[in-house]
Amino acid sequence: MANKEIDRSQETPVLSLKNLKMYFTSGHGKNKLIVKAVDDVSFDIYKGEVFGLVGESGCGKTTTGRTIIKLYQPTDGEIWFLGELIGAGNLGNKENIKRIKQTAKLKISDLRSDLKEELEKTEDTNMASALRKKFNDQIKVVNEEKNKLIYEQKMEIHRKKKTENANYHLMRKMQMIFQDPIASLNPRMTVKEIIAEGLRIAGVRNEKEINQRVNEVLETVGLLPEHASRYPHEFSGGQRQRIGIARALIVSPEFIIADEPISALDVSIQAQVINLLNDLRDELGITILFIAHDLSVIKYFSDRIGVMYYGNLVELATSEELFLNPLHPYTRSLLSAVPQPDPRYEKNRKRIAYDPSTHDYSEDKPKLHEIKKGHFVLANNKELEEYKKTLK
Repeated sequence: MANKEIDRSQETPVLSLKNLKMYFTSGHGKNKLIVKAVDDVSFDIYKGEVFGLVGESGCGKTTTGRTIIKLYQPTDGEIWFLGELIGAGNLGNKENIKRIKQTAKLKISDLRSDLKEELEKTEDTNMASALRKKFNDQIKVVNEEKNKLIYEQKMEIHRKKKTENANYHLMRKMQMIFQDPIASLNPRMTVKEIIAEGLRIAGVRNEKEINQRVNEVLETVGLLPEHASRYPHEFSGGQRQRIGIARALIVSPEFIIADEPISALDVSIQAQVINLLNDLRDELGITILFIAHDLSVIKYFSDRIGVMYYGNLVELATSEELFLNPLHPYTRSLLSAVPQPDPRYEKNRKRIAYDPSTHDYSEDKPKLHEIKKGHFVLANNKELEEYKKTLK
């Protein structure tokens, strides 16, 4: 595994999420329902590392991965890949425009009230005329400032929208391994066609080159060239997942999103797939976002770990630090559920139940604080002081 003590403060991240939000809506009007699947998530992933994203089912892990690879258009926030903006949402800009208009409206209303009071105090026609002129000049300044700010927000929306169809060459350097190896492989296509599809989309037309590269990548993932002519149903679950990995590797990506790639596999096959991904990281220098809910696997495989709960990133630290100093109550609850191969320990193991109502965020809102170098936790100011006392 990579050295977790490397100082990456001067590096440009391979992937950077900035206040990413992904909301889903259903219904209309009063029946409109907004589900905040990912809500204000930020983190960086650096070259050659495995970043683990962990949490219970429905916490937003997979949605985060799918939004990064642009299967979903972000609601708000930004996604930077290899130093370029590849995805962005406009909710914040639209809310800013609404806020700017409301602020200008209130200022103009106050000016009108002031003018009315001043006019009631004077009967001098010339004075009244001067007051009206002064009022009109102030209104003009307010409107000019409003229009300037709205123009800036609209230009930002335009800049972000350009990313929806741009950076095609960059997106080829990002691939995804899906959770279900059966559902993610076309049963009507041979293994060769499944793996070669990415090459064909990238513009490769030479069949000899396609055959050679498919055979090479099959051997890389532990399969044989003769497997290329078979169909997905002829393979075991572990072999199908290897086909999915081969499909991702064929275009020589720099970044792979592995969305729970071992959850549907037997334990022995899980170890094979994890070891394969580890070898690929070491040999090819591939950066991996590893999404899972199995903390024991995450601890073994990841350099840094982000813990998600209900769409929020509640804690982020190196693997070693997170297991040594779990600070957020939800992280402690997750770790208490990890089984150990020790019957005595298991007999006395006590689960810690997480109760979100213990947080009082009615006035002091939480944000992600760096409580220790490289260790971030979601907390308000009061909680932050309490967490500092528990650090080892």
